[in-house]
Amino acid sequence: MADPIAIRMGGYGPPTTGFSRALKRIGDQLQAEFGSGVEIKYVWNIMDLGYRAEDILWLVEHGLLTLGYQSSSYLTDRVPELGIVDLPFLFVRMQFARAAMDGALGDVLARKIEERVNFRVLGWFENGFRHISNRLREVRAPAHLAGQRIRVLPSKVQARTFELLGAVPMPMDLTQAIAMITAGTIDAQENPLSNTVTYGVHKFHRFHTLSNHFYVSRPIFLHRASFDGWPADLRRAMQKAIRDAVAFQRDLHVQEEEEARKVIEAQGCEIVELTAAEHDAFAAAVMPLITEARATFGSGLLGLTAVGAA
Repeated sequence: MADPIAIRMGGYGPPTTGFSRALKRIGDQLQAEFGSGVEIKYVWNIMDLGYRAEDILWLVEHGLLTLGYQSSSYLTDRVPELGIVDLPFLFVRMQFARAAMDGALGDVLARKIEERVNFRVLGWFENGFRHISNRLREVRAPAHLAGQRIRVLPSKVQARTFELLGAVPMPMDLTQAIAMITAGTIDAQENPLSNTVTYGVHKFHRFHTLSNHFYVSRPIFLHRASFDGWPADLRRAMQKAIRDAVAFQRDLHVQEEEEARKVIEAQGCEIVELTAAEHDAFAAAVMPLITEARATFGSGLLGLTAVGAA
């Protein structure tokens, strides 16, 4: 009797998050279909084992994990084209962003990742729209960010965005960011509300501005040699399970954002909802970056972001 195929899935959040629950959904589908032919194991949060969040990349690339996910920004140093989805105010509505990532834009970016990294990319989880939180003051205009030390993802595009907004961007891994936020050695951060709550940032930041400045996805990637070596029926089943899990996770994300807002308010924090004019002021401040992006990425790739925008 052949040994079962080992599938080790990992992430960097508690088992209660939508991402972890989506991994469990993938595993449950495979277990139901293949039974003793597969051995499914989970590492919900690699940070609990002393790893940094970004270590999920090499853990999968070298086959220590079979499947993982990570915000696309963490790969921009190796796959510069991913910087296009770090552009600020790129998508005006969630449905436009989802259509782009499930369509030609997501396909192109997945192939770019596979050209440079030992992955198979099979889908995109939704990290979603990101918002600014800080410990100092209410933020309703770029001027209110002046001089604030803000943690950003390791992306040149994101760092440039906050330079244009007057802040002092500090690209760093999540693990380091949590420690510095807790110690008060950085002033601000940006994340979906659900991440802000998951990592306890709302306990240290009083002010939360619903800025919707970035929409970030998390590619779902597998160790290429492992996936390519599986029987065809298992490969097809994994592809289907990931498609189902993406839809499941995105639905959960909407619920998690609503629940996180209630938690932040219950903590006594202030939530700032920008007026249309205030939002436009942020978008205007970063317009030079959009001009730069046309030269960097070209009109063809930029055009793929406009799905449904017309």
